[in-house]
Amino acid sequence: MSPVQLKVPKGVTVLAPVDASQATILTEEALQFLATLHRAFNPTRLALMERRRVRQQEIDAGKMPDFLPETAHIRNSDTWKAAPPAPGLVDRRVEITGPVDRKMVINALNSGAATFMADFEDSNSPTWENNLSGQVNMRDAVARAIEYRADNGKHYTLRQDGKVATLIVRPRGWHMEEKHLLVDGEPCSASIFDFALYFFHNAHTSVANGFGPYFYLPKMESHLEARLWNDVFNMAQDLIQIPRGTIRGTVLIETILAAFEMDEIIYELRDHSSGLNCGRWDYIFSFIKKFRFNPQFILPNRADVTMEVPFMDAYVRLLIKTCHRRGVHAMGGMAAQIPIRDDPQANATAMAKVRADKEREVRAGHDGTWVAHPALVKIALEIFDQHMPQPNQLYVRREDVQVTAADLLNPRVAGGKVTEVGIRTNLSVGLIYTEAWLRGSGCVPIHNLMEDAATAEISRSQLWQWAYHGHRTDEGVTIAPAYLLRLLDEEVNKLKAQPGNSFPRIDLARKYFATQITGKEYADFLTTLCYDSILSVPHSASRL
Repeated sequence: MSPVQLKVPKGVTVLAPVDASQATILTEEALQFLATLHRAFNPTRLALMERRRVRQQEIDAGKMPDFLPETAHIRNSDTWKAAPPAPGLVDRRVEITGPVDRKMVINALNSGAATFMADFEDSNSPTWENNLSGQVNMRDAVARAIEYRADNGKHYTLRQDGKVATLIVRPRGWHMEEKHLLVDGEPCSASIFDFALYFFHNAHTSVANGFGPYFYLPKMESHLEARLWNDVFNMAQDLIQIPRGTIRGTVLIETILAAFEMDEIIYELRDHSSGLNCGRWDYIFSFIKKFRFNPQFILPNRADVTMEVPFMDAYVRLLIKTCHRRGVHAMGGMAAQIPIRDDPQANATAMAKVRADKEREVRAGHDGTWVAHPALVKIALEIFDQHMPQPNQLYVRREDVQVTAADLLNPRVAGGKVTEVGIRTNLSVGLIYTEAWLRGSGCVPIHNLMEDAATAEISRSQLWQWAYHGHRTDEGVTIAPAYLLRLLDEEVNKLKAQPGNSFPRIDLARKYFATQITGKEYADFLTTLCYDSILSVPHSASRL
């Protein structure tokens, strides 16, 4: 489709081509709305990113996280609660997640799950095409006008009984920028880009349809970052004249620092809060990342870091207690397993893991859980229906739970090992995922698991940590940079040797990944490290 000429407000520059469908998203009015939010809040965002950098320096110098003394009055008070659950968010027993491509959106809405988290973040490679087409798909989904015809002629539409999942959108985190669009010469905040375009086009329609503009908020590291979201919500609602509190946001607790500020995060968003979620994979990534220089925090193979290890168990128990004390949902984490169609025995084993995981969550007091594949919805529903016949478990107060800072920081993993198999698994996952991301795919089935950016982050962070500390494998091999780079090249050659090699950007993926596993250079995020390679703008513009 030929690109069209956009009419843009003063100070806004669109650097990439837009087709006729995408131009209906980037209208002059929508761009003005976006620019207004960016101008108002990007300075605060940048200051908060600097605050993250300073906090990391403090941790590196030995100042470990703890509950904030200046906000103790918020944690200790029993006099405040967040807003009651909003329409469509009272019963969230199973939530399905996935990227914003058209077929996935239809299948997820039809899956039988209570809600669908449409993801512009970790399961979306943020190409210009993906982001804008995703916004088109969101608008059509909210309008109940979305359909798709596959190359084989199969026609996908929404189910006719009206029983579609409540839509929740996850914008990108505060750390990311949208370099295809400039406001007054600077790249737009990716969070504001994703939020503003969805909200502007869909807020009124979603309310008319009986739900609201609902969001999942990722990667936050402090209650001040939640305060920024709340300020964005208030201004956005005022600008289009809908009541404050119409928006609801569920915060993913997926950084170790946020775990110490759960009460405060809910408090900052209290008129807009719909709870917290255990973002387990990013949480493990954050745990490694924040303490990567400390030898006491070396973790074993990813497979050994289960929900039963002390720092993971403590954070889950504290999250459930905190949410229910404040009257909001405590959502469980992702089941990454996917059906294994060509191996019934392996599939049975994988599904048994899903069942055990979901039973652990519902018995702990979670109000719902995540799955990544429509086939897992039925399994999760059966378990939650059995143990939670009512819409949620907000009445389960968990007053027995007492979690200390030491509990949240306990890295002990009984029986955990670092092995060559674990190293090769990390290399393989990291390479395959990065290569796919560079091609525009952010949600990738690897080794019978649905992997996204979070698991690739765990993979490279573990390798970096082991190399930095010269850790030894269970087989007695010192994990040195040369050793990891040799194994990396072996894994690259395995992928290249596969019949019908489908990894066209594997050499670029290897180039990026090799910089992140030697215990020297360490990028804050793989996605920001690789972002310039997926831009649809002149190279000079990518340096802005």
